[in-house]
Amino acid sequence: MKTMKTRTPRTAAALAAAVLTLLAAGCSGKAADGGSGGTGAGGVRTDKGVTDEVIRIGALTDMTGVYASLGKSVTQAQQLYVDRINEDGGICGRKLELTVRDHGYDAGRAIPAYTELQPRVVGFVQFLGSPFVSAVKERIDTRDKLLVLPQAWSAHLLGSRYVRTVGATYDVETVNAVDFLLKEKRIARGDRIGHVYFEGDYGENALEGSRYVAERAGLTLVEQKIKPTDEDMSAQVAAFKRAGVKAVVISAGPRQAASLAGVAAAGGLDVPVVGNNSAFAPQLLETQAGPALRKDYYVAASTLPIGSAEPGPARLAREYARAYPGDVLDNGVAAGWSAASAFGTALKKACEGKDLTREGVAEALLSLDAYDGGFGIRHDFSDPDLPSTRQSFILKPDAETEGGLKVHRPAAASEHARAFSFGE
Repeated sequence: MKTMKTRTPRTAAALAAAVLTLLAAGCSGKAADGGSGGTGAGGVRTDKGVTDEVIRIGALTDMTGVYASLGKSVTQAQQLYVDRINEDGGICGRKLELTVRDHGYDAGRAIPAYTELQPRVVGFVQFLGSPFVSAVKERIDTRDKLLVLPQAWSAHLLGSRYVRTVGATYDVETVNAVDFLLKEKRIARGDRIGHVYFEGDYGENALEGSRYVAERAGLTLVEQKIKPTDEDMSAQVAAFKRAGVKAVVISAGPRQAASLAGVAAAGGLDVPVVGNNSAFAPQLLETQAGPALRKDYYVAASTLPIGSAEPGPARLAREYARAYPGDVLDNGVAAGWSAASAFGTALKKACEGKDLTREGVAEALLSLDAYDGGFGIRHDFSDPDLPSTRQSFILKPDAETEGGLKVHRPAAASEHARAFSFGE
């Protein structure tokens, strides 16, 4: 198994002491282990995070909280990408180095972890959690100015040269999900649909999408807001049953999705359920909710599933299984690799321009207007005010497929998604 530079949870006192020490180092004007700046090997301009030997990249993830399964898969896939690049000779004559911190989906750990790593890396190939990215976005835009590819797709992150989503934002993804139900004639004008959503950036941005498409398609939306700590969806299912909904959208985590599908099936609410990209994990198929998920549950996502036979996912699935034998293959592997590949492509482009400064890397990503990482969708990073795509695959749980998901509908941007306006 490959080794990652990870940190196990510490006591609050130890973490606070470490952060204070690193803050003091950052205020001294030195980039601790991050490179002194100027012109380095090969005549390439550098600053924080880059030396003549190493390009340091950060990852802020969740391996112990509500998205622990996703965070582990994303991070290991990104380490696998780093290993492959290094085996091929690195980038710009330098090896890549991935440094990981587990924040446990806790703002009290995520923000200090960002503060600790920021002076030492050229950028972040992962920052899991829209609320945490939003909390430091202004600082990134005005002071730190380094490329951050979050494992988060809130439209509230748009408008930044440095914080860039790889995939459709939650609102557009939800528009495509509801449009899928309309196209499949599972719902029609005049129907009521339910929406369970996390409070905060993720769920509330997805809700913007369902409100938008509901108004355009003549649907009535029944809203149910929950906290990430809520795992029993009995009350929400009861509310939907009373309202007579014909379908449900869920913008939450895998545990909430499993509870919703299982409770609905047990309670006689026989309607399709469609979730955003993080509302599924293949382990759910082995639970009591498995039959309900296999029957009428769907997932909207911006990558081919890891179980696809297409060359990109198939090769990644083989390499991941070799590197991490016994670990579950899920769509976090595809999402993590896709973000790492986009970041790596920006680094290669920056190297061609002999500018591996933070600004040089961010500018390099802006130049990618037809990026294809081999996972089914071309991405346009040229406009920070827009997501890199408006397309979504619709995936279906399948216990016989590696990773637990298969393509139900090819990637497409619905008419409603194409008409959607951002920033209004």
